[in-house]
Amino acid sequence: MRIAVFTGSQAGPPAHQQAAATFAADLARAGAGVVYGGGHVGLMGVVADAALAAGGEVVGVIPQHLVDDELAHPGLPRLEVVADMHERKARMAELSDAFVALPGAAGTLEELFEAWTWGMLGLHAKPTLLLDVDGFWQPLLAQLRRMVDDGYLDARRLDALGVVHSAEELLAFVAGYEHPARKWTQPAR
Repeated sequence: MRIAVFTGSQAGPPAHQQAAATFAADLARAGAGVVYGGGHVGLMGVVADAALAAGGEVVGVIPQHLVDDELAHPGLPRLEVVADMHERKARMAELSDAFVALPGAAGTLEELFEAWTWGMLGLHAKPTLLLDVDGFWQPLLAQLRRMVDDGYLDARRLDALGVVHSAEELLAFVAGYEHPARKWTQPAR
């Protein structure tokens, strides 16, 4: 099993760095591989380093322009260089069995929402999750609940977005995941 990890190219606070390192190491010890954006900086680098140190499989997928900017992780046993960001996301999705967003910024949100939307549209049947470190995702979840309340988002689609606090919870969620697309063919009552 491989988990696509979306997270920041900035390090964030020490508590987030520690949580990312623990999460990645726990995934590796459980035998789950990590697919991520291929960088050596920020939480991305923390995730890669921790998974590698724990003996895990780590696959980086990075666009050529970021390699040219010297952001590629030099210690990866497998680094795939692609043409652009669109190809990066498609390749990460192809290589992964599930998607998880750790703390990050605009790029993390963009990757998260694209993976979640692809699942809603039936383009894949893979779970999409949030690793809620220190309540980081709670404001986003409040906004998504507002979208449900205002009628923009079907509650069943929000329910399909998993919220976990550890690698153990993520792996249990993935193991028990049943793609809910069949339920979405009829409007909610």
